[in-house]
Amino acid sequence: MKKADKNIGRFVFSFAAICLFGAFMALPVAGAPDIPQGFDSDGEKIFNRYNDTSLAALTGTDGRRNLNTFYELRQYPGSPPRIPHAVPFFYKDDNSNCLACHGRGGYDAGQDAYAPVTPHPENESCFQCHVPRRTEDLFVEIDWQSISPPRLGRSQLGGSPPAIPHSLQLRKDCLACHAGPAAVAEIRVEHASRGNCRQCHVSMATSGLKKEFQRNQEPGQ
Repeated sequence: MKKADKNIGRFVFSFAAICLFGAFMALPVAGAPDIPQGFDSDGEKIFNRYNDTSLAALTGTDGRRNLNTFYELRQYPGSPPRIPHAVPFFYKDDNSNCLACHGRGGYDAGQDAYAPVTPHPENESCFQCHVPRRTEDLFVEIDWQSISPPRLGRSQLGGSPPAIPHSLQLRKDCLACHAGPAAVAEIRVEHASRGNCRQCHVSMATSGLKKEFQRNQEPGQ
């Protein structure tokens, strides 16, 4: 074999070895597509919620939960909702009973409804904030007036993503309220699969967006 042919063979062999090495180096990235990357501090929680929710649950709704029924369970917008059903006394000693229905949702034949998903299952003392109603009578007459609920659809520009009209305290798992069969009809999203909600939506409570957006105009316009 001529010397030139040997040199060409070595070059081809070396090039093939480099390509093969590069392919092996890329395998760990390509082989783990389900690892969330580039999310904000709460994006992984939202991603995991989407990953753990079946397609049927993401795209369906029973249509019975709306904003009126949503606010009826709350003393004021943003307060913890009361428990609208009977609670066995032994649940207070083991809150895992609450998460059996409210951890991932699902249909409850006893209530003939889908259970809303809690956005904060890591907070284990449910009855610290949520209590059932024991009586329809008032303990004492009051003149309580609730605050108005936040207005929806406050986009800065027509067609742009609306801002989040509430704080994110204990409500960082967006899909718990905005997707699934128990989602409130008026705020149920059709693009839950996008996963990283705060890539497009920002909270009005923390972003200074309470004032109306004004464009800077060039002189003479």
